Order: sequence, then structure tokens, then C-alpha cells
Amino acid sequence: MRHLLTLFDLQPMELEAIFTITHDLKEKFAAGLREPILPGRVLAMLFERPSLRTRVSFEAAILQLGGGSLFLGEDVGFGSRESVEDCGRVLGQFVDVIVSRTREHQSLVDFASNCACSVINGLSEQAHPCQALADLYTIREQLGGLKTLRLAWVGDGNNVARSLAIGCAKMGYSFVAASPPGYQLDGSYLDEVRRAVPGAEIEQIEDPREAVEGADVVYTDVWASMGQEAEKQSRAESFAAYQVDRKLMSMAPERAIFMHCMPAHRGMEVTADVLDGPQSVVLEQAANRMHVQKGLLAWLLGKQS
Repeated sequence: MRHLLTLFDLQPMELEAIFTITHDLKEKFAAGLREPILPGRVLAMLFERPSLRTRVSFEAAILQLGGGSLFLGEDVGFGSRESVEDCGRVLGQFVDVIVSRTREHQSLVDFASNCACSVINGLSEQAHPCQALADLYTIREQLGGLKTLRLAWVGDGNNVARSLAIGCAKMGYSFVAASPPGYQLDGSYLDEVRRAVPGAEIEQIEDPREAVEGADVVYTDVWASMGQEAEKQSRAESFAAYQVDRKLMSMAPERAIFMHCMPAHRGMEVTADVLDGPQSVVLEQAANRMHVQKGLLAWLLGKQS
């Protein structure tokens, strides 16, 4: 029984296995085939935060694989009416896999450690592994022929940036993050990535132009994530020089693609002409959330059958 709480939990060969399954299922989906390879399996989604892509893509994924889903919101009393540990002990007896979208990563760790079925991190403040998995798969689809690859992250050193840093390291990609002081990835976290993947090419700088120069992928995210609404104004001031506009994008090679995990705020972290422009693959990466999660579910549950 395996959990996916961060991408530290997957080895490079396991990433490849998930992507192989994903590719097969996506090709069949395009041909109109939806094989019910997980009949009777039940997915529970325990969410403390709102969601569009994560919730709908996982629900669609398990249904297309022949299983069913249950959405569990705050009404179940996770961590309030009932302890996190007891929720894990009980839910793990009812369902086959749980996607948990939590406010605190430690709650997710405590929950998974008491759960008898696989737990998938649907987002925490520390990591967003499913987003990164879909991003890495999208990069391979779009730029698979490149012998080397450089991803430039522009903006806040948030949960998506953390997940991409370890994901890129395990895929053999170069990762550089450009963030203003006070919003950078923790040095201790980058050291953890380097220990997990010796030789990982990861870098933290301040200048977004330096990061984007020569990059094959330019990636950004909102300046204020969920739970940071009170910081919106101060963050807008701190990140003003980190907007991905046409001028910044032009510093990357013409083949470079633009990515954003969405929701996106046009005119803030990215301009409309970039987000909706010819180099943007944001809709492709959003669509791949479902396909990669089908591959992940098939891999996780197949190992338990």
C-alpha cells in the first residue's frame, strides 16, 4: 500500500510507469475507449479547500475507470468533530483510495499514517504533487524530443514550485526559480532535493530575466494563493517585477512553452497575450490532470489488486 504525499514518494522508474499507463489510457480515451479497469473501486475526496481541476478531474478519472467517488467536505468534521487520526482509521476501512486537500500538510501526514488505504495529496500548503505530475507529463508531450530541458519558475516559491523542483530533479530536468526576497524556496528544502537526487540541477535567483533566458518552459502561478488573501496588496507590490509578459517571454527561445497551474489572473502574474498566446499550453496541462490521475489511480490500485 502506497501513499503519494509529495513527489519524494516516487522513484524515477515509478514516474515512468505512471506516465506509460497514462499514455495508454489517454490514447484509448481519444479513440473513444474507456476501459473499466477499476470496477467497484471507491475514491473518497476529503476537501478542506475549494477546487475545480483537482476535484472534477479525479471524479471523472475514477468514473471513467469503472469506479465511483464520494465527495467529503467540512460536514464530516475532519479534525474538528472527529480527530484527524480517527478519520483516517475509519475512512480507510470504507474506500480504496482517498484524495485529501488539506489546509495543513502535517494533518495530511497524520491522516495517511492512520489510514489503511492509499492517500493522495490533492493539495497542501507544502506540496501539490498531482499538479506537478500533470505538468511533467505535459512537458514531455510538448517538448519530448529535447535532450536537455530547463524549467524557469517565475514567482512565489509555493507548493507548486516545491513539487516541480523535486519532480524536475527526478526527471533529469534543470530547474531555476526566480522569486523576490522573502518569497523564495527554502534553502533547506532545496538541500533536501539535492540529497534525494544527487546531481540535481536546481537554482534559486532573484532576476526573472536571468531565469527565463534559455528556458524551454516558463511557469508562473498566482501571487497570493488560498489563505493568503490578506496579503494580496503587499504581494502585488513585491511581485510587480515578476509578471510574465510578452517582453519577458521573448527572452526564452521561440520553442519555449508557457505554463500556469490556474486559476490565472490576467494582468497580474501574467498578461493575457501570454496566457492566451501561441506558446501557452495551460489548457493542455489542465486536461492532463485527468489523464495523469487516471494513470496514477490505475498504478496505485493495480499494485494492491
